[in-house]
Amino acid sequence: MPTDLPNLLTLSRIAAIPLLVALVWLRTPWGDVAACALFSAAAITDYFDGRIARQRQTVSSFGRMLDPIADKLLVGAALMLLAGFGRLSALALLPAIIIMLREILVSGLREYLAALRVGLPVTRLAKWKTGFQMGALGTLLAGDTAAQALGLGVLPVSMIGEAMLWTAAALTLVTGWDYLQAGLRHAAPDAAAQDAEQTAPPGRPERVLGP
Repeated sequence: MPTDLPNLLTLSRIAAIPLLVALVWLRTPWGDVAACALFSAAAITDYFDGRIARQRQTVSSFGRMLDPIADKLLVGAALMLLAGFGRLSALALLPAIIIMLREILVSGLREYLAALRVGLPVTRLAKWKTGFQMGALGTLLAGDTAAQALGLGVLPVSMIGEAMLWTAAALTLVTGWDYLQAGLRHAAPDAAAQDAEQTAPPGRPERVLGP
């Protein structure tokens, strides 16, 4: 149900986006501190919604659909804010572009494979990528101005954030390539025909594709 706690946590990530935009738009040190705190809290819900759903055995189709959407909306909004307000160096735009393109790639693969009733599970490496990515974006949203407001002016917050963003981008390339290879195996003409023949009828659990 959409009102279950895991789904409410997922919905909270989407609800946080307008407030995140408003806080960054203020262009004030304490606005940046609040934006970092809000983004970090929203990112943490990504861990707890799935954990709680599994513990309570309330995993739902609604939650499986909404969870990756909420993640991509939150990440996309943060990257656009950072780029739009000049919070990224010219060089840091490259990992940002890589991350955005990977998200589009995986979304397209999931949509294609869903028609074949083939799942594309999240790998352990992809979880590491998500961790570095969320940490990098939260750090960059804080930036050097927030560090100064908190009395940490000597700490190179933006530099640390960009280093984490490059790490996330490197992991993004590896996991994106793994997912692409998995999708291409089912996009080949022979494989596609075989998948069509083996497609499970409605009501049967979908097959899960391991990359």
